[in-house]
Amino acid sequence: MQRKAYVSGAVALLAALLAGCTGGSDGGTTDDSNPGGSGATSAAAQPGRYRTLPEPCSAVGEDSLDSLLPGIRQISDEDQRAKAYEGEATLTYDNDRKVGCRWKVDSTDATDHLLVDFERVVSYDNAVSDDSQAEELFAAEEEDADLPEPTVSETQSAPESEEASPSSSATPTASASASATASATSESGSPSSASAEATPTDLQPRLLDGLGDEAFLDDELSDSGSTSQRRTVTVAFRTSNVIVTIEYTEQPAVVGVVPDSEEMQDKTRKLASRLADSLSG
Repeated sequence: MQRKAYVSGAVALLAALLAGCTGGSDGGTTDDSNPGGSGATSAAAQPGRYRTLPEPCSAVGEDSLDSLLPGIRQISDEDQRAKAYEGEATLTYDNDRKVGCRWKVDSTDATDHLLVDFERVVSYDNAVSDDSQAEELFAAEEEDADLPEPTVSETQSAPESEEASPSSSATPTASASASATASATSESGSPSSASAEATPTDLQPRLLDGLGDEAFLDDELSDSGSTSQRRTVTVAFRTSNVIVTIEYTEQPAVVGVVPDSEEMQDKTRKLASRLADSLSG
């Protein structure tokens, strides 16, 4: 009889232990599939589109160099001309992250410089994507460029009631035009040099549309005193996690000659467009 009681007690103890384990399992899950559990991990930010950079000195075609550096076609020696086309790679310590190339060519009219720089941005923060890191860096470069605020014409900003009345705006406009003409005219009747060298609004430093994910243009004319003035046009754009910067500088050989802003901007923007297309291809 005692042996039977012992066996019954052991069976009861085993049943109680099994019931306790089952109850703990029913109380909730402890695996990593629980969204709020300690085993949950957040998805890493997406890497940028570009893992490599182009060879910078080969990225600019001869047609572009002929346009930006007209003196290159004036080089009579074939070997020297070929070397001028090759350009000179800029110093870099990581070809996977930053590369560039520069050219300098003298002509009978001016000395032209061209610099093309590629930077591949990589984020080392798993929560920040390469694109977001590049966007932040590009925003800082845009701020350093200190672009002027976009101007709004009087017609665009005028109330509808004033625009509807031609008589209310005709007199001030004519007066302003006459005043501007009078102030820009010297005693001899010719436009003053300040007015002649003024940069039109549509050529001022500004943001650009239709170039990469975002872009801007800067245009700076140096005040070099007695020497000829240098103009530097910079176009920078970002596409995904790559930032491309083009600097085009021209210094005329003759004192008093001012490099043409519209022409230089046009050439620089065309090169930027070609580089953007090559990256997208």
